Amino acid sequence: MSTYVSFVAFAALLAMAPGPDTFLTLRATVVGGRTRGLVTAAGITVACAAQGVLAATGLGAVLAAAEPVFLAVRWAGVAYLTWLGFTALRDALRRDGSVWAVGDGPGTVRHRTAFRQGFVCNITNPKVLAFNLAVLPQFVGEGQGLPTLMAYALTLVVIGSFVLVAVVWVASKAAHALSRPSFRRGVDGVTGVVMLGFATALATEA
Repeated sequence: MSTYVSFVAFAALLAMAPGPDTFLTLRATVVGGRTRGLVTAAGITVACAAQGVLAATGLGAVLAAAEPVFLAVRWAGVAYLTWLGFTALRDALRRDGSVWAVGDGPGTVRHRTAFRQGFVCNITNPKVLAFNLAVLPQFVGEGQGLPTLMAYALTLVVIGSFVLVAVVWVASKAAHALSRPSFRRGVDGVTGVVMLGFATALATEA
């Protein structure tokens, strides 16, 4: 139990460290509303759970050992983060507010699109899978079965989802208080720069 408590504390610190998932959720909430933020967070959570299951079952180790597959996932992540970055910067330069519309009208982002954006952002990040493969065995130890590995892996998912929901709540409050177009363009601009930074780091990392 003490080991699990330590793991929970570690997972909480990890979840609070800002990354692509955090900034994508932040932008989705500020420019599209609370519902869009929650749907985006749901997509991220499902992808994170899938990567946790892969790591717990050992399939993730096989994929990571297959260098062509791992590199393909890596470069898909680079491409997607780059696309998200350029999209955010493009929206930051737009003068009309159609890109921030909420609902089902023209210029809005549908729920399935927001979910897909969150899912793809996480599933194409090989660092998530690599982290699961590297860290879980350190806490679980040798001789543990699949149920224990799954419990630890899904604990990461649950804690991460709570943090994303907190980001949505805070961002939605900020969006209501600072609803000026200049503020939302600022969020788009910062998010775009950060996403391009993550893409560059992923592309150049050995």
